[in-house]
Amino acid sequence: MKKNLLSVLLLSSLILPATGFASDLLSVHILNQQTGSPASNVNVILEQKQGGSWHILNTAKTNNDGRIQKLWPDNVNEKKGIYRVTFKTSEYFKDNNLKSFFPEIPVEFNIEDTSQHYHIPLLLSQYGYSTYRGS
Repeated sequence: MKKNLLSVLLLSSLILPATGFASDLLSVHILNQQTGSPASNVNVILEQKQGGSWHILNTAKTNNDGRIQKLWPDNVNEKKGIYRVTFKTSEYFKDNNLKSFFPEIPVEFNIEDTSQHYHIPLLLSQYGYSTYRGS
């Protein structure tokens, strides 16, 4: 009986997701609209609004596919609230020998349900951009 109970507890810890910490709550993707290519090596900052100020939770760079699959840090509890991702685009354009009107692109958003996945795509060009909640 004790062996069965121990086996069930061990198995459930492997199957059931951990609560309180995110695995892939938030991801981003950047596509360059002028070239149709992913925007790689772009710094992205994740911040949480607390009171009247912003607090940095994580920073990461997009991969060769223009993605950050897991922007939410492992050591931060999932929490409803107002967040911001800032795409640091000036370095990307400078590295590609291009000028840009937008040195960075801040995108504020609400997390209302921490059981959902939040994806923020950015369609980027030198003089404009578009973003939306992806899936």
